[in-house]
Amino acid sequence: MPTALIAEDEELLAAHLRQELRALWPELDVVAMAAHGEEAVTLALRHRPQVCFLDIRMPGMTGLEAAAQLADEWPDGTPFPLLVFVTAYDQFALQAFERAAVDYVLKPVQRERLAQTVSRLQAALAQRQTPPAALESAIEQLRGLLGGGMPAPATPAGSASASGLLRHLQVGVGDAIVMVPVDEVVYLEAADKYVRVLTADQEYLVRISLRELLPQLDAQRFWQVHRGHIVHVDAIDRVLRDDTGKLTLRLRQRPEKLAVSRMYAHLFKAM
Repeated sequence: MPTALIAEDEELLAAHLRQELRALWPELDVVAMAAHGEEAVTLALRHRPQVCFLDIRMPGMTGLEAAAQLADEWPDGTPFPLLVFVTAYDQFALQAFERAAVDYVLKPVQRERLAQTVSRLQAALAQRQTPPAALESAIEQLRGLLGGGMPAPATPAGSASASGLLRHLQVGVGDAIVMVPVDEVVYLEAADKYVRVLTADQEYLVRISLRELLPQLDAQRFWQVHRGHIVHVDAIDRVLRDDTGKLTLRLRQRPEKLAVSRMYAHLFKAM
C-alpha cells in the first residue's frame, strides 16, 4: 500500500488535500499530518512515507528547507520519498519547479490538477529507482530550487559594496556597534533567529537568519556547506572523507570541524 505525508500549516487546506487524495487515490495511506516544517521532518523520518506533500510557506522551516533536511538525514538504503510541493507562487517561481522536474500543485488545490499529480506519482512508484539513485536525483532537484528558483528576501545586515554584497557586518555589542569586516569571518552558524559570526579569535551574534544573510555574501568566497553553516572558502584547510563517504572540513584559524551535508558535497571535488 502506498503511503504519504501531508505538511500544511492551514488545517482546513490540509484536510481538503487529504479528502481529495482519498477520492482520487483510495489505496493511498496518509500516515502522518504535519503542521510545520520541523514536524514534517520528524514524522517523515519516523514513518518513511513514499510520497511527501509539502507546503512551501510554513512557519519556521519552509517546505523546501524541510525537504533539504530530509535529504541530509534520510537513512541509506531506504527509497527517498517522491516530493510534491503545494504552493501559491506566481508563474516565474513555478518555472523553477518545472526546470527541477519536481511536481507541484497550486493552492487552492483543484481536483483536475491533483489527478494529474496522482497519475505521475503512481507511474513513478511503479518504476522506482534504487535508493541511492532516487536520493541523488532528489538532491539535484532540490539544489536547483534552493540555488536559483526560490530567492530569500534580503535584509540589510551591514555595509555593502557597490555590487550590493556585504563588506562589513554591523554587530551590536553592549552600547557599541562593531564593524566586522566580512573578510575576517571564518564561518557563520545558524542560531535560531540569530547568526553566530566566528572570526579567528572572536564570536558575535547578528539578529538575522542564515537564509536572509546568504544572498548578501559573495557566492565565490562564502559557501553554504550545511543547512546551519556558511564557511569562508579561504578559511578551509582541508576536506576529510570518512569510510562512509561523509565529508568534514578542517579550518585554518578555528578548532571546530564542520560537517558537509549531502546537499553540498558536490562543492568539493579533487582536481
